[in-house]
Amino acid sequence: MAGKRRVNEAGSSNGLRGDVLCVLGVLKVATADQIQRLASPHLTYRHTLKKTAALRKEARTASHRGAANDLRRHGLSVDGGRTRGGEEVRLLTAAGLAAAAIDLDREPEEVGGMPKGAGRSGASHPMTVNETVIALIRPKPDLDLVAGEPAEAVAAARAAVDAPKGIGALTSYATEVALPVKGTWKNPAIGSARADVVVIAPDDDVPLLFIEVDNCTEEAVLIAAKFDKYARFFKRKEKDTDGIEKPLWRTRWSAPEWEGYERVHPPVLLVFHQVGKRSAKSQMQTVADLTRGHWQGRWHGEDGYHSYDGCIPIAATTLELLREHGPAGPAFWRFGRDHREPLLDAIGNPRRDAALARRHQAAREEQRRREEEEAAAREARRPVCTDCGQKFSDDRWTAVDVRDWARSRESHPHLCDDCQSRAAAAEKQAEADERERQEQERLHQEADAEQAARKAGGWLGRWRT
Repeated sequence: MAGKRRVNEAGSSNGLRGDVLCVLGVLKVATADQIQRLASPHLTYRHTLKKTAALRKEARTASHRGAANDLRRHGLSVDGGRTRGGEEVRLLTAAGLAAAAIDLDREPEEVGGMPKGAGRSGASHPMTVNETVIALIRPKPDLDLVAGEPAEAVAAARAAVDAPKGIGALTSYATEVALPVKGTWKNPAIGSARADVVVIAPDDDVPLLFIEVDNCTEEAVLIAAKFDKYARFFKRKEKDTDGIEKPLWRTRWSAPEWEGYERVHPPVLLVFHQVGKRSAKSQMQTVADLTRGHWQGRWHGEDGYHSYDGCIPIAATTLELLREHGPAGPAFWRFGRDHREPLLDAIGNPRRDAALARRHQAAREEQRRREEEEAAAREARRPVCTDCGQKFSDDRWTAVDVRDWARSRESHPHLCDDCQSRAAAAEKQAEADERERQEQERLHQEADAEQAARKAGGWLGRWRT
């Protein structure tokens, strides 16, 4: 143990250091509190008997602060300044990012480089990005690890477990992802977009989602201009390894093709946090007005839905609503709609899905009706046995309906199997009876002839004498 302490003086375990590496490998910049809530959510429900929130926070984050300190001693992490609230910010060095890439099973290019100066400006934007990721994941505590805590803490942990699940896990997320309109993934050209967050969670019906975060400090026109870059990125095509040209984003991420004629771009979610002076609500509306050309679909009145061929589905919410409702709650406003709805509905097209479902159901009903009519018509043509009146079985019908001249026809095509068997047996018996009769008649004739011959022989003999 003493040897371990000399290497890791804060006494952290491999697991704790791995937690810090993975969280910082995804988020780039984070506080010990954010690392703990993502990696060990059960600790949120411990130390509840401490007198103040500050003391409880210090106790529940102690393990991960120690792990971050040990990583710093190994040259894998550095202190990145402090947030505006005074919390210490942690980030990885180049060596730490390389180690995180191994733990996350990602290429080094996917992990990215060290953020510059995040803590010097208070890290306001990265902190909101992190809180957005946490609110989307909604990490569930392990109830076994809070056993023995006060009843209120256990009840709170159980409520968190029973609440609707979030989207994906930590490994489903990536931050600060370049979206090159020209150049390469590693060296995007000037004018390329950079997504704050990219989510890949197909098991939760989110194959691909881009997220932009704003603290209500940026002008709406600048936010809207990002979607011009998104549109250029989505339209960029390159040949994939199979030699087929496809959208560039599909060479890195996979997502199912839309059904039918629609080819909709991946969705983008805007998350506003009311930190700056601008109103989140007015920001949403202004950005929606400025980006109408990117998201507005075409109305299909006969089916009651919009199609979005070539459009970008854009939804918006606030961090407050996201924390309150989670992805499964009514927290998201899809541009062009007049109500809030769950995330999957907001980035999807439920009216179109319902219309297609109705269309498919009608097609299935029509197919079923045709099959029933064909079956009825076939039944009307089914032969009936001329003896017993029973309908032929399918096998019997096939046997008597010989279309191949090389095949011999059935002996009694107008009879069913049973009646044919009885008729064939009767014919065989009749043939046997006829042969017997003929044989008896032949024998009788031979006997008569023999008797006649004997009579004739006797008369001649007497005459000669």
